[in-house]
Formats: sequence, C-alpha cells, structure tokens
Amino acid sequence: MTRMRVGSLWLVFAAFVLCAWQSSVWAQGTSEPSLNAWLMRVHQASRQSIYTGTFVVSAGGSMSSARIWHVCDGTQQLERVETLSGTPRAIFRRNDQVVTFFPQTRVAIAEVRESLGLFPNFLKSNASTIGDFYRLKELGMERIAGFEADVFQLIPNDQLRYGYRIWSERKSGLIVQLQTVGTDGKVLEHAAFSELQLDAQVDVGRLRRMGSTDGYQVQRPHLQKTTADSQGWILSREMDGFKPMVCYQRQGEGTGNGAAASQNGTMQWMFSDGVATVSLFVEAFDRKRHVREGAVDMGGATHTVTRRVQDWWVTAVGEVPLLTLNAFAQALERKK
Repeated sequence: MTRMRVGSLWLVFAAFVLCAWQSSVWAQGTSEPSLNAWLMRVHQASRQSIYTGTFVVSAGGSMSSARIWHVCDGTQQLERVETLSGTPRAIFRRNDQVVTFFPQTRVAIAEVRESLGLFPNFLKSNASTIGDFYRLKELGMERIAGFEADVFQLIPNDQLRYGYRIWSERKSGLIVQLQTVGTDGKVLEHAAFSELQLDAQVDVGRLRRMGSTDGYQVQRPHLQKTTADSQGWILSREMDGFKPMVCYQRQGEGTGNGAAASQNGTMQWMFSDGVATVSLFVEAFDRKRHVREGAVDMGGATHTVTRRVQDWWVTAVGEVPLLTLNAFAQALERKK
C-alpha cells in the first residue's frame, strides 16, 4: 500500500501568506523556523496552489506514478489524479466529494472524504498540539523538478510516530518532495514530483467534465457518522498526541455470526496527531475469513495489526510504527 498525496494558489493570497510566513516563521535571534507557522504555510499551499504535474511514490520496494491536475475555482477545490502504473484508476475531487473511476470495469465509487490525504496535502488536521510531538529543523535548499526548494526535517519527540523530510517550493510553499523516515533513520516511503507546472493554465470546464460519471455504474457506499461510545467501544488508555477525528459505520458489511452480527456493518474509528493517522476497524468475527491474529507489513510505512475481541475482529491500520498500532489494538475494549 502506498500513499499518494495531492494539493492551489491565488496570487494575492500567496503574497499575503508568504509575507506572513516570513515575518512569523523566523523568530528574532533564532535560526530555526516556527513549526506551527511553517505547517500552516505548506498546508495552505497544498490547497491554494494551481498546478499540474506527475508524481512518483516508492515504498516497500514498489513504485507507482500518477498525473494530477489541481485548481481552486472560487471556494471550490477541483482535482483529478490519474494512475500511470498498475490498474487504471482515476480520482476526481470537488472539495470533500470524491469519485473513484475504474475504467476497466466501468464502475465509479462516489463518497464523501473529509480528509483525503493525498500528496502533497501533508496535514490531516489543524491541531495546534503538533509542536508537542514534533520539532522542525532546517536542512538547507535543493532543486526539485526544476524548482528551488527549502528542505526541512520534522523530527518526532517519541517512538510512537515517524519522522519526515520535506522539500517545500521556495515561493509558494508547495511540498514537492516528501520522505517518511523510520525510527532507525531509514527512508520508508518517498513521494516526489518528477515534473511540475505551477500556476498552470488549467481548463476548469474540462476539469469539471472529467468528473462526469456518464457510462459508469455508480456505487455509493453508505457511511453513517456515529461514535465509538454509542457502538459500545472505548480505548482503555489514550495514545499521546493521537486524538479521535471521526467515526463511521459502514452499513451492510457484517458477515459474521453470534452477538457481533447484530452490529450491522463495520465501524471505522480514526485518530490523528495532525500528521500521522491510525484507523481502527471493527467487524463481526468470521471464522472463515479471520484466521490469524498478528501484524502485517504492508510495505513502506504502513502496518496492519489484527486481533479478536470476543465476537468481534479488530484491525488497526496506519502509517505509524508497529509499536503504536499494537498499543491501539490492545487498548480497544468493549464497554462494560
């Protein structure tokens, strides 16, 4: 499993952000930037920059590439990502409305995603506590995809999360290269633009038409917002920095027998520290499908941990160290 992240820029807004960043990031008498101001700059750049480009993601010995178009049309973000390797697939996004096209089967899956998490959209939330768990270090400047980029390292303060090296285009702040760094200092995943056009001339009308589902069988997975508490689940202890973001019930996915079968569907409970994310999936236990508990390395920075809890099957997934996923899986309990 590889991660691909995506993100536009009105010229006036860019000038404002750049001026604000230059005045707030560099504190007087210090050589290191303010973490919160820097994070806000790269986050705004991923949303506000207008660009087209090709980016490549490598993780776990595999490599994939995709083509992206991104514009900001008034208050709407429009984006299309087409895979250039592997199974043909395209993702079209209008704000939080996302359609994934599979041209070989002529199937389109339409859903709402509050946090898409595509390169180069780095932040998962606007949490102001990120600085409690990471520190920022300036590494210098390099040239990426024809652009001058400032290089920074986001260093975790504990072993519960990975570190990151980030290349940010000097003028706009857009992330043009990103590495996920393991606790041993090795690069686990690498995502970068191999070709990029900033402030590109994008035909907004044509981009909108790329989101048409004509000729496709449209599937709409039913996601119902809920709470873990109302579903009968709690965490026996908090994970430092990871806050609950949202909880969904995926209807009609339960296939097991026994008490858990009454929980019609799969619950997904999401957590984030503002950068890294963890998802806990809970479904009815099925003896035929759920054979073995344990950990699986999905390649790169992604791991999966599975565990049986009474009549339920728990799966923890995230781009975090295995230690963190194990802690989440063990802490999830039924309410008494």
